[in-house]
Amino acid sequence: MNMKQVLFIFLILTGIQKTYSQIGENTYRLYLTDKNNNQYTIENPGEFLSERAIDRRARYSIPITESDLPVSKIYIDSLQKLGLTILNKSKWLNSVAVFTTDSELIDTIDRLSFIKSKTKFEKGSSKKRSSGSINENQAEIFTSNEKIDYGDANVQVGIINTHVLHQNNFQGQGIIIAVLDAGFYNVDLLPAFDSLWINQQILGVKDFVDGDTQVFDASDHGMKVLSVMGGNIPGKLVGTAPKAKYWLLRSEQTSWEYSVEEDNWAAAAEFADSVGADIINSSLGYSEFDNAQQNYTYSDMDGNTAFITRAADMASSKGILVVSSAGNLGDDSWNYISAPADGDSVLTVGAVDSYANYVSFSSKGPTYDGRIKPDISAMGYRVTVQGIDGNITLSNGTSFSSPLIAGATACLWQALPELTNTQIIQRIRESAHQYSKPDNLTGYGIPDFAKAAGLNSMDFISISSNRESIKIYPNPFKSYIYVEMGKKPTKEFKVEIFDITGKKVFTKFFTTSVKEVKIDSLQHLKNGLYLVRVYCDGNYTSTSICK
Repeated sequence: MNMKQVLFIFLILTGIQKTYSQIGENTYRLYLTDKNNNQYTIENPGEFLSERAIDRRARYSIPITESDLPVSKIYIDSLQKLGLTILNKSKWLNSVAVFTTDSELIDTIDRLSFIKSKTKFEKGSSKKRSSGSINENQAEIFTSNEKIDYGDANVQVGIINTHVLHQNNFQGQGIIIAVLDAGFYNVDLLPAFDSLWINQQILGVKDFVDGDTQVFDASDHGMKVLSVMGGNIPGKLVGTAPKAKYWLLRSEQTSWEYSVEEDNWAAAAEFADSVGADIINSSLGYSEFDNAQQNYTYSDMDGNTAFITRAADMASSKGILVVSSAGNLGDDSWNYISAPADGDSVLTVGAVDSYANYVSFSSKGPTYDGRIKPDISAMGYRVTVQGIDGNITLSNGTSFSSPLIAGATACLWQALPELTNTQIIQRIRESAHQYSKPDNLTGYGIPDFAKAAGLNSMDFISISSNRESIKIYPNPFKSYIYVEMGKKPTKEFKVEIFDITGKKVFTKFFTTSVKEVKIDSLQHLKNGLYLVRVYCDGNYTSTSICK
């Protein structure tokens, strides 16, 4: 079965929705009691899941359960016959989002035997939701020492050592990323995406807001998000997963904010699962709505309450790795992460600048139940993206730190396909520079994807398994570091320090009579991420530290 056939099947299963771009207070979420009289069975999953989706479950020993079955068609037909318009459905949460202006019909709904409960969505002042991103002038050019010329994107790729995976030919091949966003303005025309189309890396598109496949005329937010993963203009912008494949799924309506968008997201995530996506990137977050009655509270950020968070955790249970931006409310009255970033199975990403400093707009943790969030952080300030005018520009927001990580994660999973989604997440956390001392601003810190993959951070070769352990502390440091050898070296050894552009900022040889050395006078170094490389007894090792 080819991808066009798969798309056709799932357009039927998910339903062709009527366009309601101005849906307001007449929208409802209906929870159904069961999936009885279903036209599908878990014994024949090929009727509602793609072969790739079934293979993913088999590879990671994930059973196919009733939650995989589509919502019962007999219930949907009954609601439509009553006069309700079906907007979206969630098989995982067994719910239906509907639209009607008939108040008497809503009263009838309460008497239906298969309706468990009902929630009304209301739209208030129709304020426009801010994406938290701002455009700046044309990006300044950074010098790249790597074989791939990342151009202006050199730092955002290099700060998490994704370039090391790329040099080992892990560029996302064989991995499918579903991008759930607000729209993908002119992705079919802009230069950063030429190679995606030429190499057939865009597998398909779907609009869960308007129920069609017109995603290239909506918001430019998803376009910019895609560019930091799949963009490919050597010398200007190369993303973190330039050879991955992508589904472009619109779930967000930017002109207003209300809870039915969570239903859109759940339907899009289920679609992504059905067509076999490996990773979901979600640069969206929900906490407050146009109608305050729909607002979440901080106590709802417990990983189990928000509709979208429960859907995200369900996606994870199906073997998908969900990457979510922490949110851009760090300097807002809300302050905390938003849903689905609170999910315990979600890899949540905060924002730092190019010197590894926390940026004030990045939403803070912990979750209400005390878990570390964000999990990790990546550049979210002055991130190089594709602009709407065809030029390369800069934008701010955790909306961009998330896809940087999602793309890098695709490369890591390509390198380590035997690991599950949760094992990959833990590997990423453990590689981060402050794993032993996480905080509520950047979580476990900035990950080192070379370290997570078992690749040397500077020389693009595998790290030897018999290499002696070397400790470097404190991390973060201020004006000095200690380098402690696993055992006393037999020969003279050398320590080098590099900044994130690859420039060597320190080098010194030490005698063999010591096991630990102190390197001081580092106060002149700017705050940021550095790489320390130690050559000892014919071997060398590298690790990232932060000032």
